[in-house]
Amino acid sequence: MARRTGSLGSVSGGHGGGLRLNMCSDQGTHTFSTKAVRMSLLHRDARLEALTELSGFRGEFYSCLTARSDALFELADAVLCGDGPVRSLPELSLVGEHRRGHGGLYAALARGRIDTGRLRRALAEVPLPRSDDGRLVLAIDITCWLRPDAHTSPERILCHTYGRGKDQYIPVPGWPYSIICAPEPGRSSWTAPLDTTRLAPGDDTATVTARQLRNLLRLLIDSGHWQTGDPDILVVADAGYNAPRLAFLLKDLPVQVLARMRSDRVLRRTVPRRQPHTMGRPPRHGGEFVFGQPDTWGTPDTRTVTDTRLYGTATARSWDRLHPRLTHRDSWTAADGTLPVIEGTVIRLDIDHLPSGATPKPVWLWWSATDAVPADTDRLWQAYLRRFDIEHTFRLFKQTLGWTAPKIRTPEAADRWTWLILAAYTQLRLARPLAADLRRPWEKPRPPDRLTPARVRRDFRHIRPQADCPALPEHRNPPGPVLDDHRAARTPAPRHNVHTPRKSQPPKRQTKTSTTPKPRRTG
Repeated sequence: MARRTGSLGSVSGGHGGGLRLNMCSDQGTHTFSTKAVRMSLLHRDARLEALTELSGFRGEFYSCLTARSDALFELADAVLCGDGPVRSLPELSLVGEHRRGHGGLYAALARGRIDTGRLRRALAEVPLPRSDDGRLVLAIDITCWLRPDAHTSPERILCHTYGRGKDQYIPVPGWPYSIICAPEPGRSSWTAPLDTTRLAPGDDTATVTARQLRNLLRLLIDSGHWQTGDPDILVVADAGYNAPRLAFLLKDLPVQVLARMRSDRVLRRTVPRRQPHTMGRPPRHGGEFVFGQPDTWGTPDTRTVTDTRLYGTATARSWDRLHPRLTHRDSWTAADGTLPVIEGTVIRLDIDHLPSGATPKPVWLWWSATDAVPADTDRLWQAYLRRFDIEHTFRLFKQTLGWTAPKIRTPEAADRWTWLILAAYTQLRLARPLAADLRRPWEKPRPPDRLTPARVRRDFRHIRPQADCPALPEHRNPPGPVLDDHRAARTPAPRHNVHTPRKSQPPKRQTKTSTTPKPRRTG
């Protein structure tokens, strides 16, 4: 008669004051340290928390899909679970996670509906990265979905794209989208996309951006990402944005604006104290601060020197209380009365060299706050460099997730597809602690916390069965009657012109561009 032995255990002292747990079973004696058991439990709890966060977002994302929800939800899963980059929409219907045909895929984008307000709130409620000082940083930029040959697509705008030559750009028709992301503090290709808005013909970039930021900031405050006593949220933008106007439109919110300025700008200083018995009208602007003339700079208020790995020695100087001289033009055309004086801090960053070997140019930054200290100067130019992480996100959207691959006709369908891409990328970010490194044989291994979004996407097919999947399988109906009249399908689609800004003055004769342009004295 065989004798079955039960599991017995004993506890003994370990090296360094730890405990060892000796477990006896039929297979032998196994020794586990309490530290290893504790780390295993912590790892399991972290994975469970990440899986719960991912499942919660997937359920909320499904609730935001108010029409053809199952097809749209499975379309987002197909983007995440496909093998290789997304090249076309019909190929997504062949992915195993997409249980519908290619006809339902196109119909979902054409006639589906997404509650964008609820989806914006869902994106704002997920955990967001913060800077080293606990501040929430938002990077904003415009990226274009180019559609040069889509003559039947309305609301196309000439988008600014760079050419192959130096200082050359090519206007290409397309749909520009303003996207806001929260970058991570260190060097990373990850960001947290929070909002997107398509610019319609005739929209003012600063006004649309201010309205977009205002709505997002209210959601972030309601979600608890900012509370009274926290440092102001920092909004970082490039030179394409009018930073003083953006700061003026958001002056009632806990926001600071940091943006790059062109190197040909001219700002004004504060008006000096008026002497007694001075005749005439009091001036509103002080002396000029010309970016291209060092003799107008004066002594900087702060100066810092930092040794960097990629750029050598970085020297940052700042000048306090500088403002542009505004005129009733461009964004300020509809303003009534006297235009405001918007003061800020100007920072000039100089570096030794670039990683590409090109000649480095100075970077001019404008900060909407004043009285900067040396620590603020270093923090601000480093935050501006982190803004370029949003370019990695745009590249992943277009080259891997296939954001600009579909040939969609209507801008409404393009908006739905854009929101699906943002929701899919958010799921990748939430699945980051759960993913394994499925690397190619020629790729270097990476630690679990340094996986790129593309590598996390390779393992999402194995993570998806563990998360919540509320989409229902397709309900196939019997085919309907065949219509004899096909004249409606033969009607050609209407063609639309590309929107171009109207010129109020007659065109001037084109002249050769000067290599030393005159400084811009108005803003």
